[in-house]
Amino acid sequence: MKTDQAMPPRYVYGSLDSTNEEAKRLAAQGAPHGTVVTADMQTAGKGRRGRSWVSPPGTNIYFTLIVRPEFAPEKASMLTLVAAHALTRGIARETGLAPGIKWPNDLVIDGKKVCGILTEMSVEQGVIRHVVIGAGINVREQSFPAELADRAVSLDAACGARVDRERLLDAVLEAFKEDYEEFRRTGSLASIRDSYDRLLVNRDREVCVLEPGGEYRGISR
Repeated sequence: MKTDQAMPPRYVYGSLDSTNEEAKRLAAQGAPHGTVVTADMQTAGKGRRGRSWVSPPGTNIYFTLIVRPEFAPEKASMLTLVAAHALTRGIARETGLAPGIKWPNDLVIDGKKVCGILTEMSVEQGVIRHVVIGAGINVREQSFPAELADRAVSLDAACGARVDRERLLDAVLEAFKEDYEEFRRTGSLASIRDSYDRLLVNRDREVCVLEPGGEYRGISR
């Protein structure tokens, strides 16, 4: 592991169990807002609802951002939407591609998943202690597991050129900084709503939401 001493800190690992888990450990130790954790590979990467996230070395971007919001916990779920919007912008800036958002936490290109987002929150006595926002971006051309082979794509394959992972991560983090500041300033998604809506691939279609309390269906707006 090496640490970039610039502010905010960025922790760079060769291998981790999970960037989200390491970010939570660092947050519990007082890591400041804006801290970034990255790894070349994960041995226990995870997605939503406890699913595993395939995380081979030398292929993709795995990172988690620590944020310490000052707003109420009820608004924290919107951070996934802010992150999705920022990720599409960062990827577009660096590659020229135009990913869409498959609400709420996947990015897709031509219907195939290129990025997943996992947001986790720690709350104490009704106050947010920290939120960690993790993302995995498929960058290099690779052999996906059989169950994902026809549903996933890499950025290299999509744009037909080798994408610089470090520059891409910088572009994504800069886009998130911009979008988060507007969200923090306004307390709402107003500044990105129109752009976000245009990026939704399932807009006006029926979607299924799986929650601990059950399954809900509705029309994505």
